[in-house]
Amino acid sequence: MNFERIERSPDVMGGKPCIRGTRVTVAAIVGLLSKGHPQEEILRLYPYIEQEDITQVLGYAAWRSAEREVQPIST
Repeated sequence: MNFERIERSPDVMGGKPCIRGTRVTVAAIVGLLSKGHPQEEILRLYPYIEQEDITQVLGYAAWRSAEREVQPIST
């Protein structure tokens, strides 16, 4: 998957995935959406992000939640 608007850096927010060039974490946006805040309100709260950032946040969160851990086979 290509999420060019999402970046991770150990120097920004402890390495949590953020919207590029900001300190706004994927978790913060997903959390606001899960509490019922409309996207228009989020864009007003964070005027330096764009609609496409929110779209990629949701795609990134869906992609990460679809990952599965493979447990080693014990003998």
